[in-house]
Amino acid sequence: MDMNELMTRDGVREFSGEQRDTFVNDATQLRQMGRIFKARIAQTEIDGDKPWSAKRRASKVAGRFDRVAKLLEKAAAECEAIDATYGREVLDLPMRRAEAIAKKEERRVRKALTRQNAHALAQRTITEGAQGLATDPRLAGQTMPQAQPQPVYVHPQAPVIPQSTRAPIPAFDELFKGVG
Repeated sequence: MDMNELMTRDGVREFSGEQRDTFVNDATQLRQMGRIFKARIAQTEIDGDKPWSAKRRASKVAGRFDRVAKLLEKAAAECEAIDATYGREVLDLPMRRAEAIAKKEERRVRKALTRQNAHALAQRTITEGAQGLATDPRLAGQTMPQAQPQPVYVHPQAPVIPQSTRAPIPAFDELFKGVG
C-alpha cells in the first residue's frame, strides 16, 4: 500500500481492519492448535510418568498457545486503537481546534455583553438613586416651600475679631531644629 494512501482516513481504516482480521484469525487458529496439542499430549504417556503427569504437561504446552492467542487479540485491539487515535489526534485535530477557538470567541463576546449590561444597570441604578435622593418622597406631589431670603442689614458692621494673646506659631523648621 502506498504511504500517501495509507495516511488518509480510509487508508488507516482499511489497514487496521486487515491487521485486526489477520490477528483475530491467527488467534483462533492458535487456540484450536492448543486444544489439539493438549488432547494428544494428555493421551501420550512417557515412561516413568505418574498419574496426571501427561495432563499437567499438556496444560503447560496449551497454556503457551493460549498466551500467544491472547497477545494476538490484544494486538488486534491495538490495531483498532491506531485507527481511532489517528483519526482523533491527526485528522480531526484542526476541526476541533477551530471549534475550540470559536467557542472561546463566543464566550469572550458573551462576557463582554454581560459586563456592558452590568455597567448599564449600575449606571441606571445610580442615576435613579440620585434622583430619588434629590426629592423627598414624603413630599411627592406637594409644592416645595420657598427658601426665605436672608435679611439685609442697613448698617452692616464688620465682625470684631479678638486679638490673640498667645505668641505666633514658629516656622516648621524651627520646631525640629534640635531634634535628630
